[in-house]
Amino acid sequence: MAEKQEKEKNRDFSFWQGEFLRWLGREKGYSENTVAAYGRDLAEFAAFAAAADVGRVDSAAVRGFVQSLNRRNSPASVARKLSALRTFFRFLLRRGVVSADPAVVVARPRQERRLPVFLTVDETFALLEAPGPGDRFPRRDRAVLEMLYGAGLRVSELAGLDLADMDTAAGMVRVLGKGGKERLVPTGRAAAEAVRLWLGERNAILTRAAARGRSPDTAALFLNQQGGRISPRSVERMVERYALRAGILSRVTPHSLRHSFATHLLEMGADLRVVQELLGHASLSTTQRYTHLDMDHLAGVYDRAHPMARKER
Repeated sequence: MAEKQEKEKNRDFSFWQGEFLRWLGREKGYSENTVAAYGRDLAEFAAFAAAADVGRVDSAAVRGFVQSLNRRNSPASVARKLSALRTFFRFLLRRGVVSADPAVVVARPRQERRLPVFLTVDETFALLEAPGPGDRFPRRDRAVLEMLYGAGLRVSELAGLDLADMDTAAGMVRVLGKGGKERLVPTGRAAAEAVRLWLGERNAILTRAAARGRSPDTAALFLNQQGGRISPRSVERMVERYALRAGILSRVTPHSLRHSFATHLLEMGADLRVVQELLGHASLSTTQRYTHLDMDHLAGVYDRAHPMARKER
């Protein structure tokens, strides 16, 4: 009887879902938000397929799930949920819990290839110069904007920076990216100087927080007004506010500055693999999205400057 219960537990969907999510967090180093997203996707599939035994899940169940998603989800969302299932069943396959991956034969939905939204050089400079004396923490805000653009950071990477990660003298920052992967990124002189100026303001925030009986985050590079680590959402609101002040009509996010960083580097002749390393992309194909933007830029330069193109016009 006990042996039978053990076998049933060894194939129980909810049990292995928990093991899988713990593996994502502990072994793969995924963020809490990413792990939670995987959990929601797996729970949605389990509810649809009434899955209790992972060994009984077949490709027909996965295919039916994907077809049901197509009626109410974008192709990108469907692809993400299918990717979660594939990762889950590969995890089970490696542990000998299942003998085959039922998700591998299900085709991914075709997606439109969206080009990244980026700012022009003039728009970028206007945004970087938007913080001023009337703002509460102008030096912090300028340093945040300069780091997003100067180092091409994700907003989560920027919010997670510690003071010990930044070397203002060398103009380098150590970044903890996706999957817990570290990389060293040059920040440029402007960003390094902006951070150096912010450190005096940062010390004042820490002093005020301690005087009020709070326990400030002395490790974090960027702080909120209470002395805690700045949140990604706060950075997003900051970027939106300064973009409006700079007169930029399109919606600007922290990721827009990361896209601008990559695009401007390629426009100036940087090697694609160098840009891949700076961005922390695991695959070169992810970085290759920016070559479309670069080719559009080159075509525009040709049309404006080449004698034959001008003659044709």
